[in-house]
Amino acid sequence: MLGQRVALPSLAAKGVWDAIVIGGGITGAGILLEAARRGHKVLLLEQKDFSWGTSSRSSKMVHGGLRYIAQGDVRLTRHALQERERLLSELPDLVVRMPYIFPIRRGRFPGRWPMTFILKLYDALAGIRDHRWMSLAELKQAYPALNPRGLRGAMRYTDALTDDSRLVMRVLQEASLEGATARNYTEVQSIKSHGQVHELVARDAESGERIVLQARQVFNATGLWADRLSGSPPVVRPQRGTHLFVAASRLPVRDCLTILHPDDRRPVFVFPWKGQTCIGTTDIDHREDIEDEPHCTPAEVDYLLKVANSEMPDLHLRRDDVLATMAGVRPIIASGKGRDPSKERRDHLVWQANGVISVSGGKLTTFRQIALDALKAAGLIDARAHREAHQGRHLRCFRHALPSPQGLNDPLQGPAGGAALQAQVAWILTHEMVMHLDDLLLRRLRLGLLCDDAGESLLNTLKPMCQMQLGWDDARWQGECARYRELIARSYR
Repeated sequence: MLGQRVALPSLAAKGVWDAIVIGGGITGAGILLEAARRGHKVLLLEQKDFSWGTSSRSSKMVHGGLRYIAQGDVRLTRHALQERERLLSELPDLVVRMPYIFPIRRGRFPGRWPMTFILKLYDALAGIRDHRWMSLAELKQAYPALNPRGLRGAMRYTDALTDDSRLVMRVLQEASLEGATARNYTEVQSIKSHGQVHELVARDAESGERIVLQARQVFNATGLWADRLSGSPPVVRPQRGTHLFVAASRLPVRDCLTILHPDDRRPVFVFPWKGQTCIGTTDIDHREDIEDEPHCTPAEVDYLLKVANSEMPDLHLRRDDVLATMAGVRPIIASGKGRDPSKERRDHLVWQANGVISVSGGKLTTFRQIALDALKAAGLIDARAHREAHQGRHLRCFRHALPSPQGLNDPLQGPAGGAALQAQVAWILTHEMVMHLDDLLLRRLRLGLLCDDAGESLLNTLKPMCQMQLGWDDARWQGECARYRELIARSYR
């Protein structure tokens, strides 16, 4: 498994790598896994923490995407649903099927029969039959706080929830068990091609140490940063999506509610996640420096509270009900047509320049198929193998058992406490390459999003464990706490 970071000189001593993957989000992790399982000597380098960017800040959904059907993109929906069913089968502790409820109101599009048609197609593409009509009486019994104006009932269907950051870690762990190597906080500063071999200058973000690595193939899977290393004209349009977390007691939901915003008719989800309730997402162009931790604006908070209060007005949600905000920036492939951000397609793009294979865009759900497209572009698999892997539902993606602590991956279970929390922390510190306190609290455990104090009350419990397993002295611990508090105040509250 991942364990502790390999020293940079040790990576250089391994000679020429078959492939180096740059980027430790879900796309890079997927490429690493698919290359490693085919016997290639492959290395992944991530400039920050694994899943630091979009892959820890998504809507946590493994889904086909109903709106992609409405946009006519049946192919993307079919691929996503195929992968959804695979993940539900192979990772039942991490990806769970959930009911989704779409309230239907009189005089508002889409109505019952258009939704019925779309959901019939949706289920058929997934190979299941899992949608039905909820009567008004049944809906009111389940959600008495719903605004009664024009309410006729609801369409019920299923998709899936996950913890996106933990999904990335699970893919990286699988790749490691297949023989791959991964290293976080390692920035690739330049790529030079010399015939059949590429030279990469890599810098350790912690020590400043630099080293030259060699690879026969380079994959640029850096998401928002893809344009910087692609060697080609820019294609990425950064779009920010923000979520709010509120206490489940203030906004109690058992299902994923899909509701349309009163201002722009965009779908917004309200769903249970790790013991609390999440509301999201926005969809706006992100014009700030992508090197900085993204943050939610007051206007985005108001936008999301407005949709929740319009659907459940008696709850009177206010800003002080918000436990945390989470802003992520999606690497959308720009159409060049000046479209509204929400209308840009969510397809991924694989392209090549100067011998470097770049890939960006796409969905969390389809990471395996994105990786296969990248391997085909690099010539690491041929057209037949690519087709068989795309279509082969019987082929397992996750072949190794991973004995992680109980409840750690469950997207519905709230934060652990006592001995259970200590077991989770000990396992993470041993196996998941934690370099900073925010790695642990924001991405591995998610306590920064779920606790009203961002996990502050747990620091005394965590201190001896971090000091013992990571070798942090008192000065380092104090520095990590200060770094974490400043980050929470700036970008998550």
